[in-house]
Amino acid sequence: MAVAQQVSHVLPLGSRINERGRLEVGGCDLVELAREVGTPAYVVAEDDLRARARAFLAAFAAQADDVDIHFAAKAFPCTAVLSLFAQEGLACDVAGGGELAAALRAGFDPGRIHVHGNAKTEEDLRDALEAGVGHVVLDNAAEIDRLERLLPAGAGQPVQMRIAPGVSPDTHPAISTGGPNTKFGFNLAEAPQAIARVRASDRFALEGLHIHIGSQILDLAPFRPALQALAGLGDFAVVNLGGGLGVAYREDDRPPSVEAYAAEKVRLVRELLGRDGRVPRILDEPGRALVANGCVTLYTVQSVKRNVATWVGVDGGMADNLRPMLYGARYEAILADRPGEEGDPVHVTGRHCESGDVIVRDARLPAPRVGDVLVTPATGAYGFAMANNYNGSRRPPVVFVKDGAARVVVRRETYDDLFARDLADGR
Repeated sequence: MAVAQQVSHVLPLGSRINERGRLEVGGCDLVELAREVGTPAYVVAEDDLRARARAFLAAFAAQADDVDIHFAAKAFPCTAVLSLFAQEGLACDVAGGGELAAALRAGFDPGRIHVHGNAKTEEDLRDALEAGVGHVVLDNAAEIDRLERLLPAGAGQPVQMRIAPGVSPDTHPAISTGGPNTKFGFNLAEAPQAIARVRASDRFALEGLHIHIGSQILDLAPFRPALQALAGLGDFAVVNLGGGLGVAYREDDRPPSVEAYAAEKVRLVRELLGRDGRVPRILDEPGRALVANGCVTLYTVQSVKRNVATWVGVDGGMADNLRPMLYGARYEAILADRPGEEGDPVHVTGRHCESGDVIVRDARLPAPRVGDVLVTPATGAYGFAMANNYNGSRRPPVVFVKDGAARVVVRRETYDDLFARDLADGR
């Protein structure tokens, strides 16, 4: 097999097949790494994340002078990941007090953090005000009431208002967030009155409007009607475009480039929201597009069953990657020591007590065997974020890799961790 052979575009940048015919990420042989750190494990190519952050900054800077890129922390709310993006000059958006605490711990300037959420509690809002966040993104009328009570007269707290523009992109309904029947934001009928109310209060400083129409968007066309909807709501100094750029989970996925995404969004802002040569300040909030392809998950094969289909059981599953069970997300699967080979279709299944705990259906793996190290690419978005303890699973570690060196940035949970919140030991 060729030395330094390049591999799939769904893997982290710089991944290769090494001289031993094994898959390398961040210069680390994944078979050896699995032996060192155990499985399951999230393996993050540090250089990949940095490259994607720089690509977003460059793509938007090439199109407009006044732009800021916010990492959507919900995609990978790991302190080390957040710290990396803070180092790269990104801002941050968070949903709730826990993500806010993580962003602050990671070193983000509070003034460059925006707080989102469709049902923020009073505690969430107090945390945001005490931290001095850049904006609270108002979602509904009750939240206006709640925040207004917490603010003194004349506070002038910077806020944005989330608008549901009535646009549903071609994505899974579970991650479509801007349609006519969404739980997020003010609908177009109620928005004018809500905007007038916020503008009339000296407790708020309404700086702009926010939209986010959904995630894993592979067609840029829906952004036009979404921005057309905003155009009818008045002039604002800031427009927050949310995120949504899709990524390649499967070999045949071909998402738009970051450059095309940035160019189209900025072009639409100029065309639809520009006034007298002035263009609003543009904010964008990528999450998945920054982290999905920079991470792989390692498993060890525990069983191979040949029934009507062949079932390859691994030592993880829905506790470390809930997306396939939650909304049918599709992934690739690769054997770390035979990455360039294909075989007959098999189903890669998790170890949890649910028939739906299938990580990859119809994966073409070359004669999988017990003990093989199996890799699922593109797990950086929402794998760690949605990890859980079903069946008493211990959440996996997060391992950063770079230039052939690996460092654990989140350790694997222990059994003691599982019971750390118990107030009685059951004896």
